[in-house]
Amino acid sequence: MSSDIEDLSINYEEDGTLIVKELDKEILSKGAWTTILFRYQDFNRSKGEYGPDKFTIRRYQKRDGKYIPKSKFNISSPAQAKKIVDTLSRWLEDD
Repeated sequence: MSSDIEDLSINYEEDGTLIVKELDKEILSKGAWTTILFRYQDFNRSKGEYGPDKFTIRRYQKRDGKYIPKSKFNISSPAQAKKIVDTLSRWLEDD
């Protein structure tokens, strides 16, 4: 695991093929517990191409100077992502 928050990535390679391709990331919080929102694509081996954009939220704990993955939440579809955005926007408007 990395000791630098900027180096944290969800890129995953198998047999020379990038299976999970990170497209972007947004660091949501820093500190002993770090939260990062990633945008990524999975490689579809049967089609030989990357699928649609997906999103995941990952939590890391910094221990002994290194970030250790602790939990993750995968947003299952663009519709779910939009519903999360809409709900949070509505809740924040109420404040």
